[in-house]
Amino acid sequence: MAHSQEKNMARIGVYAFLIIMAAFFLMPLYVMVATSLKTMDEVRGSSIFAFPLRPTLEAWTTAWSAACTGLTCSGVSLGFFNSLKIMIPSTFLSILLGAVTGYALSFWRPKGAGIIFTVLVVAAFIPYQVFIYPLVRVLSQVGLYNSLGGIIMVHVIFGLPVMVLMFRNYYAGLPRDLFSAARVDGGGFWDIFFRLMLPLSPPILIVAVILQSTHIWNDFLFGLVFAGSDNRPMTVLLNNIVNTTQGEKAYNVDMAATILTALVPLVIYLASGRWFVRGIAAGAVKG
Repeated sequence: MAHSQEKNMARIGVYAFLIIMAAFFLMPLYVMVATSLKTMDEVRGSSIFAFPLRPTLEAWTTAWSAACTGLTCSGVSLGFFNSLKIMIPSTFLSILLGAVTGYALSFWRPKGAGIIFTVLVVAAFIPYQVFIYPLVRVLSQVGLYNSLGGIIMVHVIFGLPVMVLMFRNYYAGLPRDLFSAARVDGGGFWDIFFRLMLPLSPPILIVAVILQSTHIWNDFLFGLVFAGSDNRPMTVLLNNIVNTTQGEKAYNVDMAATILTALVPLVIYLASGRWFVRGIAAGAVKG
């Protein structure tokens, strides 16, 4: 009986801790949503924790299409489409190159494969800021600075080390007998990759897509430095809107713009979270 009571108390304690932590992390989201649904009169006259008395989507409409960044008042809508133009090809190319390289390092093991893998692992932990100035100089010389192609190339380059590490570790956990049998059947490099390895790769592909797409979408630094004024991603426009000094500080619009900017990664995680966990469990971080 005493043991059962202790077990129930421990369970209650765990649930209480989880509820407190969930409330702690969800409280900022609640404040953002509540503020975005208020008018500025209500924002000034009520607590930030107060639920809106007359909810309105006016701030959301303004944030999407009319919020000002300097002399331009087009909201974050343009940045949304710019972010899509950057994210989709960058994610596809970095995952494709990472998968091919990881496959080559795992099964074909070219001369110097160990050195290449070590360099990629080390590169994955070097701060991005170290490479910004050299990349600006290089891209300026080849005519890709402040262009869509330039920002895509930057994301692909910086995504490769992590992608190669993930795919190499995943493929290293697959039975080598599959590769040997395919070689005996006359399969070449690309035949084995597309007809054998890729069909076995959905778990790691899902993990890679989630990690890479959300990382690229949430990026601010590369978008600010390399994208140029015509290709500014949503995060850069959000920063410009929040930090504008013209007129009254519209906190409800700022909150709505922030939620709109975070919406895509949030949807990706909510829609793919189950497969993300399965991908990790299937060997995404297997050594």
